[in-house]
Amino acid sequence: MASACTAGLDTGFVALGYAKVGVLGVVQGITELLPISSTAHMRIIPALLGWRDPGSAFSAAMQLAALAAVVSYFWSDVRGLVVGSIEAVRRRDFHDWSFRFASWIILATIPIIVVGALLAPILNACGSPLRTLTVIGISCVVMAALLALAELYARPKRTMDHATLTDALVVGLAQAGATIPGVSRSGSTLTAALFRDFQRDEAARFSFLLGIPAIAAAGFKELYELHKAHLDAQGWSILAFGLVIASISAFGAIWGLLRILERFSAWPFVVYRAVLGIVLLVAVLAGWLPN
Repeated sequence: MASACTAGLDTGFVALGYAKVGVLGVVQGITELLPISSTAHMRIIPALLGWRDPGSAFSAAMQLAALAAVVSYFWSDVRGLVVGSIEAVRRRDFHDWSFRFASWIILATIPIIVVGALLAPILNACGSPLRTLTVIGISCVVMAALLALAELYARPKRTMDHATLTDALVVGLAQAGATIPGVSRSGSTLTAALFRDFQRDEAARFSFLLGIPAIAAAGFKELYELHKAHLDAQGWSILAFGLVIASISAFGAIWGLLRILERFSAWPFVVYRAVLGIVLLVAVLAGWLPN
């Protein structure tokens, strides 16, 4: 079904109600932090069930659930970076590792802010051409291939303690690609970190910490856009319910991802993404799913 618009903003999630948004919250929370694209699943699940597209506003706002999960799961890292950076500034010790790494994260966030701002009018528009299942299917296949290459050719031996500015900038540029639906912020940054020869679990940790500003900016920006669009009280209530559900599932997703990467590899996600992308493209071409 077509999505709804509020002041030109895609707000299809309001019409879904609490139960359906709760289901999508679980899916969003899990897929936002696994390298399999939350946007893809936010389009696929409603299409399969005959529900409205919840809209890009829902997906963006739900990133606050991912933010809550990442900050709480990696609280010792986040606290260490914040406290260490403040202490370094107080001592005027700008060679301190915490200060340097925090600065790198800020610099690495610039590409996705620029690209996101440029694409925002298209991505947030009702019936955005970038949210078609064809675009998402192609993105899934391409990212599956890149992640496979990372698994084949990377030498996972480095830890985050040995990260450099170049590492942060490479991962930051990869993160900018996640503005295209189906690419996945987690998937693009994890892939880039693996190509930089980080150990798999360290690559995921690097990906999550580097993504905090971008996730926060996208989430709070969307809340502001919804406020400007005069989302009603029921809409805010439904969104808040989805956020709580998504936060819980996102926390579990981080735990699961790290266990998989520590004990196995990223190959399960390569296979999943490749199959998902191919099935989507075939389903659209065959007319089984609306584009």
